[in-house]
Amino acid sequence: TGPRKKMSNRTTVTEFLLLGFSDVRELQILHFVVFLLIYLAGLMGNLLIITAIALDHHLHTPMYFFLVNLSIIDLGSISVTIPKSMINSLMNTRSISYPGCVTQVFLFVVFIAADFALLTIMAYDRHVAICQPLHYERVMNRTACVQMAASAWITGIVYSAVHTGNTFSLPFCQSNVINQFFCEIPQLLKLACSDSYLSEVGLLAFSVFLGLNCFVFIFVSYVQIFKTVLRIPSEQGRHKAFSTCLPHLTVISLSLFTAMFDYLKLTSSSASNLDLLVGFLYAVVPPMMNPFIYSMRNKEIKAALKKLIVWRLFTKN
Repeated sequence: TGPRKKMSNRTTVTEFLLLGFSDVRELQILHFVVFLLIYLAGLMGNLLIITAIALDHHLHTPMYFFLVNLSIIDLGSISVTIPKSMINSLMNTRSISYPGCVTQVFLFVVFIAADFALLTIMAYDRHVAICQPLHYERVMNRTACVQMAASAWITGIVYSAVHTGNTFSLPFCQSNVINQFFCEIPQLLKLACSDSYLSEVGLLAFSVFLGLNCFVFIFVSYVQIFKTVLRIPSEQGRHKAFSTCLPHLTVISLSLFTAMFDYLKLTSSSASNLDLLVGFLYAVVPPMMNPFIYSMRNKEIKAALKKLIVWRLFTKN
């Protein structure tokens, strides 16, 4: 099971083996092509949103500032997991080096944690915009927005450093085969040999508690938002208020359901195919779908994208 160094009766893992989607060469190539298309769609979608918002001065508002941050997080999280899996399929290998695995875990957790923090901040932004419109410019000023976004990133980095450090301080002696197409903490804990992994399980339980707190905050914010919106006399006003919230709600639901699905699956020791599917659902689907969810329902982003594409065509001609 891959190279290991012997150390006084204990073995240290120098590399891990990731789960491949198939051992059949044709299916490996198919997996490479499918992941390449998904990756390119995710890259294009998120880069277009970042560029469109950056170039359109009308979109330099708190809501779109946070959306740019969300797109950067999405770009990061798919870039951490997909390319390595694609390369492994293409090269017909399954290995990832120990440092590579540490890096993957650290970055992936940074992006996941920052993503949750940012979605919570975006709910607060919508809450202030709709429930306290007169105070919006004062509460959500530029400094406050930058501080909020920075706090989301710092939270992600600190949180990930604790988790990653805690996970990789464990001795791995069960095996070095990870039941997933990328390195993830729950799968690594299954390989730990000592009972010290219980501390990391405790940390994961605490994470679920934190995540639930975020969702309770978002839920309460939206209950108040809907109460306020329903009191708006004109139908047009109600529609406009709802349309700014709908993409955010959709993105949150997608993240919540995929995370819940993953958490419920963790409690059952199931077949590896299900692990792969669930890993794909929560690591790849949301970052790829988010730009499409935001641009489909949002007139301002559609307009900015149109302007961007037309501008590109004309500058070329």
